[in-house]
Amino acid sequence: MQDAFSHVETWVFDLDNTLYPPQTRLFPQIEARMRAFIMRELGVAPEEADRLRDLYWREHGTTLAGLMARHAVDPDPFLQDVHDISFDVLEPSPALAAAIGALPGRRIVYTNGTADYAQSVLAGLKLTGLFDAVYGVTEAGYRPKPERAAFETVFAADGLHPERAAMFEDDPRNLAVPHAMGLRTVHVAPIPAPDEHIHHHTDDLAGFLGRLA
Repeated sequence: MQDAFSHVETWVFDLDNTLYPPQTRLFPQIEARMRAFIMRELGVAPEEADRLRDLYWREHGTTLAGLMARHAVDPDPFLQDVHDISFDVLEPSPALAAAIGALPGRRIVYTNGTADYAQSVLAGLKLTGLFDAVYGVTEAGYRPKPERAAFETVFAADGLHPERAAMFEDDPRNLAVPHAMGLRTVHVAPIPAPDEHIHHHTDDLAGFLGRLA
């Protein structure tokens, strides 16, 4: 395992359901606020709002991308609204903090949320100070993962070399482009995804990283 990552000098981490487990009830709060926002913005019932939220996520990569493409929604009010949540449900993992801190080279976070939201999550997880940079959808020009242009924009801004980087992500769709660009890819989720663009799978990020030190 150490040999497979011996070339890595930049470690790229997704945020939601990657740096904390999906059973942590954080993202459901965001989904509820998305539902309410769509109901107000489009004047639809809760069931239709949920249908559109899921449809746009599947077809456009994120619900926001679909709202921008289909309804010309201003992204900034949406992002500010849906990220206005409680972070009290987050539980710090000293093992994860130690494993991330032991990684050689640079460590960055890249999320489809905002960088400010990511900083709040990192604070709740007590991971603040472990990352050299945090990038969100704003830094990607409001393009979402899994679009190649989003990765290219963020990676260019960071200056990382894809062939010397690794990415950790819970959504297997978001690993296809990094794989094609030359990154080592790790799917972080309870259930493996048998996609050819995934090099490794783990349901224990702290344990996986601990094997690389």
